Amino acid sequence: MDGQEAQNPAPYVSERGEAEIYDEDGVVLAPFLAHIGAAIADRDTLTLKHEVGDLHQSELGDVLEALQPEQRQALVELLGADFDFSALTEVDDTIRQDIVDRLPNAQIAQAMQALDSDDAVYILEDLDQQDQDEILAQLPFTERIRLRRSLDYPEETAGRRMQTEFVAVPPFWTVGQTIDYMREDNNLPDRFTQIFVIDPGFKLLGAIDLDQILRTKRAVKVEEVMHETRHAIPATMDQEEAAREFEQYDLLSAAVVDENERLVGILTIDDVVDVIQQEAEEDLLRMGGVGDEELSDSVFSTSRSRVPWLLVNLFTAFLAASVIGLFDRTIEHIVALAVLMPIVAGMGGNAGSQTMTVTVRALATRDLDIYNAWRIIRREMGVGFINGVIFAVLIGIVAATWFQDPNLGGIIAAAMIINMFVAALAGILIPLLLDRLHVDPAVASAVFVTTVTDVVGFFAFLGLATWWFGPV
Repeated sequence: MDGQEAQNPAPYVSERGEAEIYDEDGVVLAPFLAHIGAAIADRDTLTLKHEVGDLHQSELGDVLEALQPEQRQALVELLGADFDFSALTEVDDTIRQDIVDRLPNAQIAQAMQALDSDDAVYILEDLDQQDQDEILAQLPFTERIRLRRSLDYPEETAGRRMQTEFVAVPPFWTVGQTIDYMREDNNLPDRFTQIFVIDPGFKLLGAIDLDQILRTKRAVKVEEVMHETRHAIPATMDQEEAAREFEQYDLLSAAVVDENERLVGILTIDDVVDVIQQEAEEDLLRMGGVGDEELSDSVFSTSRSRVPWLLVNLFTAFLAASVIGLFDRTIEHIVALAVLMPIVAGMGGNAGSQTMTVTVRALATRDLDIYNAWRIIRREMGVGFINGVIFAVLIGIVAATWFQDPNLGGIIAAAMIINMFVAALAGILIPLLLDRLHVDPAVASAVFVTTVTDVVGFFAFLGLATWWFGPV
């Protein structure tokens, strides 16, 4: 190998002859991972810098997640100052925590200075208070104050997600002064779409879009062309509420203000997209009775996060079993009931889950409110009744043919209609009630809906059978 080749190692090339790291399914290529793993094993820093140094932060995040734990740490150490710490915002919390915990605080402090404030806060917020204080103490005064202010806001608020780097000018400046300021000041953010207008006390007065700046003559004063910021976001607003503002008003960025209406930061669309994805994942996990769980979590922590709701399900299962116990003599003499009754409860549970899923999502997006709630309830009642009739006919014919007993077919058909109708009602009324009581419907709805459908299904089917065939 000559000197030029040693200084510039050839990048990894896929079998198709392209320099890439993903296959057609968006999964990191195994040969690429093997290539990086070999470079890590050989402590070939030059190759690692050449291969991953120019990757986007999300691509580097995918590579980190695909590597083995010991390889991740070695990669970070070998890259040193060339490692892009913003990639840690793209990985699971467990992986990020594992990497950061093994790094000296001095190295983390050095890396924080190169990050946008929102990315720095995202990494710092999971550290112990002692480590946070030690890292912040090593930062320049201005950066330390900015990060500390963001960290002081509650978790999952706009203040935690905001970026404290922004462009702000006084109203008496001209457009020409503003343009010169943007060209000459090296401390401004790398990317921005709005310029905010503030008074001497940093109170937000308005904003100007960049396209408006470019179309206005230099001599025009800023106050003449600025527009009011009608969608300024309080720093204490929940991040999900802030994301809803972006969605409703098609915002690219928005000012974040404190309780005195002073400009303290901005939210940008890239942060909001992350919030939307995070909140959607949380709702989905909670509906399944799962806590804040990551794929990289250990067996013990995963088990611990799932146990509480499984315990709740155990108690509700006993409630359903107690209903069956009321009709044990009937079941003893008509064995077919034991075979068929799970069908009624299972179909009701599935129907209730469908309605509940739609309702919980509609509540989360604020599409369901007091103005259309009754119309949606009536719709779900109709859907439950129609689906109940359809499946009642099907299961009634199957049961009557299977056990050569038309009476049994009619009983299960009637029970199916009752339970499907009740399931539809429970699927919408329970989330609405929990939301009214300020309890997250995504967390608790599934348990209650399943309990209702099981109890009603068993009671309707076994009760009708006992009534029809008479006491045994």
